[in-house]
Amino acid sequence: MPPSKDTLIIRPVTTRRQLRQFITLPRHLYKGMPGFVAPLDMEQNDLLNPRRSAVFRHASIRYFLAWRGDRPVGRIAAIVDHRAVQYWGENVGSFGALDALPDGDVVSALLDAASAWLRLQGMERIRGPVTLSGNGESGQMVRGQDEPPMIAMPWHPKELGGFIEAAGFPISEDLLSYRLELNAETEARFRVPGDLQIGEGRLGSISVNRLSKKQIASQGEVLRRLYNDAWSGKYNFVPLQDYEMQSMINQLKPLLRPEHYVQIDQDGEPVAMALVVPNLYDIAGDLNGFPSLLGWVKLGTRLLTHRFHSARVILLGVTRRLRGTMLGALLPSLAISELMRRRSALPYEWVELGWIQASDTGMRSLAESLVPEPYKIHRLYEKALTDPA
Repeated sequence: MPPSKDTLIIRPVTTRRQLRQFITLPRHLYKGMPGFVAPLDMEQNDLLNPRRSAVFRHASIRYFLAWRGDRPVGRIAAIVDHRAVQYWGENVGSFGALDALPDGDVVSALLDAASAWLRLQGMERIRGPVTLSGNGESGQMVRGQDEPPMIAMPWHPKELGGFIEAAGFPISEDLLSYRLELNAETEARFRVPGDLQIGEGRLGSISVNRLSKKQIASQGEVLRRLYNDAWSGKYNFVPLQDYEMQSMINQLKPLLRPEHYVQIDQDGEPVAMALVVPNLYDIAGDLNGFPSLLGWVKLGTRLLTHRFHSARVILLGVTRRLRGTMLGALLPSLAISELMRRRSALPYEWVELGWIQASDTGMRSLAESLVPEPYKIHRLYEKALTDPA
């Protein structure tokens, strides 16, 4: 007897059609929910398609779909990042791309499927959500569903985080995002201690560079090395591979301008960086994820004329050798100050300072000196993979 239309079944993704359903599922699941704006299918395909995503070069990943009858009602990825396992020295697997109708049974069943598969791969703990790496979209949104959407920031219904906890997953870290208005008032209020200026006085050995599109590949490698050094030792960090950076550059290159990149050098050696990425939702949020021919024309025109009004600061970091020093504490402020000085050349009304770990008191203090509290929170969970009863 075939299962009834109400029976919940979890199946692995094995066909191209199912992969397509997996990639596009959130825009169907969440359509009409307050605050949800569909990401572009093209963007999600780059993120999740094994033929497009660089993560698959060093990770074993299994996708699952939850079904009720012939209707998919949820999805999840189970991930063994072999680079991460080697780097951490622990058998820790991940789950990610967790999207589902607000239904505790669906969320629990999907987590069970991911856990079972990871256990078969020899993993002893499970952590997530990440999509599909700690260097990609991370965390379950638990605050900010009604705020404007931001590039590479996942959206989930409010209930899903509670369902993950109810399934026995303790909270391991919160990732905080702050909305910084770019205006004369904010610029006047934000002052680097002592009004220090790059290249002057005590900062005479400090200089700043911009992104050169002609040298983007070589500067991307500098950025990768500096990012890996700056973030080493932080929770859930995995070193970014050179081919991952190249993939990221290829995807972001149409969006970037020289003003978007701040690299701070000390005596010619890179010691801090910040990269601003325009918010793709500003020009694509009304296209429902799958543009018509006219929609593609609109998107191309908006991209060429750079019709963005918001952006996200990513990869903000300082070399590890300067951690705990006065200069190390000052460099993030200098990087943000430099970005704010460039606001006349950029059309943005506000930027997001995103994914600051709640345990990172230094970066939190900097962000909260500008913005009192986060406007979005994404949450990570972790638990032991004990044998099922």
